[in-house]
Amino acid sequence: MDLPELLPGTFVQRDNRFRATVLVDGRQTWAFVPNSGRLTDLFTPDRPVWLHPAESPARKTDYDLVLVEHAGVLVSVDARLPNPLFEEYLQEMKGHPFEHLGGFQIHREVMRGESRLDFQLQGTQGACWVETKSVTLVEDGTAYFTDATTSRGRRHVADLAEAVHQGDCASVVFVVQRPDAASFSPYREVDPQFATLLKQAAEGGVDVRAFTCQVSLSRIRIDREIPCRL
Repeated sequence: MDLPELLPGTFVQRDNRFRATVLVDGRQTWAFVPNSGRLTDLFTPDRPVWLHPAESPARKTDYDLVLVEHAGVLVSVDARLPNPLFEEYLQEMKGHPFEHLGGFQIHREVMRGESRLDFQLQGTQGACWVETKSVTLVEDGTAYFTDATTSRGRRHVADLAEAVHQGDCASVVFVVQRPDAASFSPYREVDPQFATLLKQAAEGGVDVRAFTCQVSLSRIRIDREIPCRL
């Protein structure tokens, strides 16, 4: 997917979950952070960032913080992007892991019980529930989810496991919004419950997949699948 025109800036500090102070053209200002994760590996003082100017004059922040440059690698930090990235991937790629459904329709934000899951893929050979997760943390070539405890993530994995138990297909897709990961693992040290639930869900039939992204100043797209080590 194409990115909007971005302006360079410098990270100063994270003020709260959804706001950071940045430096643009020598002036300190505020940027919206579209990610509730800690991102402590990325958000360090003086780090180059890329920003999109706010389009609404009613905004309290002047920019959206879109990309962070880390050791020469561009990292997308927008946790809203995995859904459109995954949908674009399904529409453009051949040989993706959901071809067994036959030709399918993509339904977004579908209720299943009391939970709203990201996708239901309704195909001629059946349906599959899919939840996507944003990943930004990479250490020594391994992408990790999550960098903070996630009750929402645990609930979604439990919902997918229940779907499989009831005879449906289900998958959780980790979208690593950077190119430099060789494998994926749940971050057991941060959220051992999530890691255990994910492993149990995979053993019970939930399809667990992870993909890296190509990231540039103008475009981000899902690139390649990497192995999941649970």
